[in-house]
Amino acid sequence: MTILSKKDLIIGYLPLLLIFLGSFISCQNQNHSKVMETHAHTNHLINQTSPYLLQHAHNPVNWYPWGEEALKKAKDENKLLLISVGYAACHWCHVMEHESFENEEVAALMNANFVCIKVDREERPDIDQIYMSAVQLMTGSGGWPLNCFALPDGKPFYGGTYFKTDQWMDILTKVAEEYANNPDKINEYAQRLTAGVVESEMVVKNTAASNFNVEVLDEMVNKWKDNFDLKEGGVARAPKFPMPNNYSFLMRYASLREQDSLDDFVKLTLDHMAFGGIYDQIGGGFTRYSTDAEWKAPHFEKMLYDNAQLISLYAEAYTKFKNPLYKEIVIQTVAFCERELYAGNGVFYSSLDADSEGEEGKYYVWNAQEFSEVLGADSKIMKSYYNINGAALWEHGNNIPLRRKSNAEIAREQDISLVELQEVVKRSNDELLSMREKRVHPGLDDKSLTSWNALMLKGLVDAYIAFDDPTYLKLAKKTAIFISETQKRKDGGLYHNYKNGTSNINGFLEDYAQSIEAFVRLYEATFEDKWLIEAKALADYSIAHFYDDKSGMFYFTSDLDPALIARKMELTDNVIPSSNSSMANGLFLLGSIYDEGKYVKISEEMLSSIQDQMPSYGAGFSHWGNLMLKNVYPYYEVAIVGKDCENQRSMFEKVYHPNKLVLGSNKTSDLPLLHGKFVPDVTLFYVCVNRACQMPTESIEEAVSQIK
Repeated sequence: MTILSKKDLIIGYLPLLLIFLGSFISCQNQNHSKVMETHAHTNHLINQTSPYLLQHAHNPVNWYPWGEEALKKAKDENKLLLISVGYAACHWCHVMEHESFENEEVAALMNANFVCIKVDREERPDIDQIYMSAVQLMTGSGGWPLNCFALPDGKPFYGGTYFKTDQWMDILTKVAEEYANNPDKINEYAQRLTAGVVESEMVVKNTAASNFNVEVLDEMVNKWKDNFDLKEGGVARAPKFPMPNNYSFLMRYASLREQDSLDDFVKLTLDHMAFGGIYDQIGGGFTRYSTDAEWKAPHFEKMLYDNAQLISLYAEAYTKFKNPLYKEIVIQTVAFCERELYAGNGVFYSSLDADSEGEEGKYYVWNAQEFSEVLGADSKIMKSYYNINGAALWEHGNNIPLRRKSNAEIAREQDISLVELQEVVKRSNDELLSMREKRVHPGLDDKSLTSWNALMLKGLVDAYIAFDDPTYLKLAKKTAIFISETQKRKDGGLYHNYKNGTSNINGFLEDYAQSIEAFVRLYEATFEDKWLIEAKALADYSIAHFYDDKSGMFYFTSDLDPALIARKMELTDNVIPSSNSSMANGLFLLGSIYDEGKYVKISEEMLSSIQDQMPSYGAGFSHWGNLMLKNVYPYYEVAIVGKDCENQRSMFEKVYHPNKLVLGSNKTSDLPLLHGKFVPDVTLFYVCVNRACQMPTESIEEAVSQIK
């Protein structure tokens, strides 16, 4: 595989950049909903469904949504495009809005010289990918808000992230003057930059026979270890992001490679995240990242995609390590998602803002006096428990509740029993949460995204498998029904978005890939064939509309979508696994279940084309690493067939093994792995590898021993 480096592509780009002024400050995150009784201005965003776009609907800037109207206006009037990308939970997006986009003088300058387009990156990740790539090529970094200048045909030539007002006005003026005086230079540069955007992350298909070996993963992990923070967990720098798929991979790799030190690092990380301020100790759920190296002070926005994946991670970790803390985290995080992000019809909203009343974190922080007033006699214990006015002290006398000691340590210090402490903590958290509910809440981004709901579906299923709580499965099924019915298009494809009964954006590869993995996992929990049928149909649709035979990878956008200046592929894993690594894993699973050679072949070719890059950046290839583990170690297909298959599955799943797929039926089945295995009045385990099965057994213990 060849991935052209951004360093190679950037050569020759810098001279034009020197025309403009600007330093680039990469984004953080957040959202405030502004409610104005009267509006002096209303622009073309007023009929959009995105909360982020609606926040800008009364700016004096004459914003347009991305679409034919804006693009035609730019071409007809020969005006440059100003494409501004952000999202509802983005703090610096709102800062720039307040400083510049609500400023009449700035807006006049923008309106006079540009067709201004606002983009919600969560609704339109395809547009965000293109202009983020352009800014990264120009500046070496990126973030949100993303502000990119482009020719009327959409080709970018200049951009950055957050700009202060005076700097922004200077840039607006210089860009407009340069286009008026030197249009040929701008056009030539835009052509070159667009070529760089098109060529970045291009893949050359590896047509040689697959040759997977675990040494690739060994090299990847050994290099990755250099970045481990062995004191606080996570990476040895700030800010720190949770990165759930990284730690899931490391857990699985540690088990198969028998590396206890890696297990210790994963436990250290999960413990410190759970004890830190990044975790909402009072109400449950994780914020997006920690601004420091100790997991203490977060950016306070809460994203569905983080919490969904962290539910999966902590459920898996509980199955492996049996630490009750991890179960507690899962229970509280599911409760948070259901309480604050759930719409009630199977669909989950996208995020909560960091700010309330114009202050970051105001909803979540406490001073010592508030603890005393709310908790009374319990306040002494709880101040110690949450380190109030100690390690939890943050700004202006406020505290971000966090933990430094286990329940057992605190109980000993307070000279009470562990049960008594747990009762105090439960009672106090309920009282603090009740009091917090009376505060002004952070803004809610109430759009819903198919891919993020698929992640939540999988998280709920993983929680159900780990803890046998039927409420998790019930909720998961409602989400699965929402995706398979409400978000299903007439042609069998998916919609990406949903709000107030409207789904109107064609699905991206992430929607299909994440849904496939989630549906397969739901099948494992229920043995209901309909979820496999859904997953297979989505895989076939993806191959028909997203697959690129030349590269062997999948495009991010469908061939049915209007063309942008580039059709990108998402290859490297980030906080969310890349859509290609997710699809490759999903096809591997479906290939195993259906004995479908086409799926397996595509999955193998994808991994083969990416494996040379994996050692260079473990954090960016962790979900590819999960697929590599499936290919270099025995991948066990465990069929549980008979009248008691569901109860037996539940008990069998309590034993951790990272490389297994569980199938089952209480009747005859046409699935290749189940065909001919049903015997009336008995429940049997068949442990198979590559279709070769060991002798069936009625004993769970014997079945477990066969996969050790």
